[in-house]
Amino acid sequence: MKKKIILVFGDPNSINSEIIFKSWNKLSDQLKKRIYLVANYDLILSQFKNLNYKINCILVKNIYEKQNNKNLKIINIDIRFKNPFLVPKKESSLFIRKSLNFAHKLALGSNVAGLINCAVNKNLLSNKNIGVTEFLSKKSRIKKDTEIMMIYNKKLSVVPITTHINLKQVSSKISKSLIFNKILNLRSCFKKNFGIDPKIAVLGLNPHNGEMRKNTEEVKKIIPAIKNLKNLKLKIEGPLVADTIFINDFKNYDIIVGMYHDQILGPFKALFKFDAINITLGLKYLRTSPDHGTASNLIGKNKANPESLIKCINFISKF
Repeated sequence: MKKKIILVFGDPNSINSEIIFKSWNKLSDQLKKRIYLVANYDLILSQFKNLNYKINCILVKNIYEKQNNKNLKIINIDIRFKNPFLVPKKESSLFIRKSLNFAHKLALGSNVAGLINCAVNKNLLSNKNIGVTEFLSKKSRIKKDTEIMMIYNKKLSVVPITTHINLKQVSSKISKSLIFNKILNLRSCFKKNFGIDPKIAVLGLNPHNGEMRKNTEEVKKIIPAIKNLKNLKLKIEGPLVADTIFINDFKNYDIIVGMYHDQILGPFKALFKFDAINITLGLKYLRTSPDHGTASNLIGKNKANPESLIKCINFISKF
């Protein structure tokens, strides 16, 4: 029997209902049968009605109930609302955290292929600059600094050493041990999930790699970490300069590792747009999410692109 797929609705004040609707209409009946949406039943119906969308939704208690392939199966999480697209911050935050906690428990089951969460406003998770990657890593109690946020595309993947922190904190956050542990775990997880020993490029932090001057992060932290990883026979090169690698040289690597979020996600999205998914490696289960945000400015405009969510579902369905 094919394993279940857990889909978390995410932020109520978002385009999530639109991309779920558009994705659902492009899925096979066999895939629909495997999907269970962790959401609020009344909220979903209200948003679909508001958008003039029609899907057969049914309320289920767990992932073991057998239902018609064409029904969108919803496991209910409580939330109070008046306007379905203007849910108060406190209610939204509680709903998102409850949904992720519940989905996390489901995903630990042996009959679950993985977890997909739709977009979330990270301010609703915590006031400590954490995203879903960090939230689920903490829930999984994995070793500190080994969780990996990877933006995956068949042609290239990118991984930031630091994730959802302010730019001014990056220099103090990165260290030899952080870079070493993240990349070592990245290689192990990539081999396990994709069957490839990846060729990895590591970027420097400063313009022109700080010209390799003394006391730069490149000399003190990045180069020593790469040297230690090379001693373990990793296929790794760096530090490479960030301002040119995405012109053409990226084609020589499976993964590019950057020191901070926008250093690599910006040029990656310019190249591949919605042709990518966000994967958390290092958890006890596979977790993915569409590679975009809540896009609340697009609510009701029928302009949201479901491509990334469809790719998430197709990816998880293979496990």
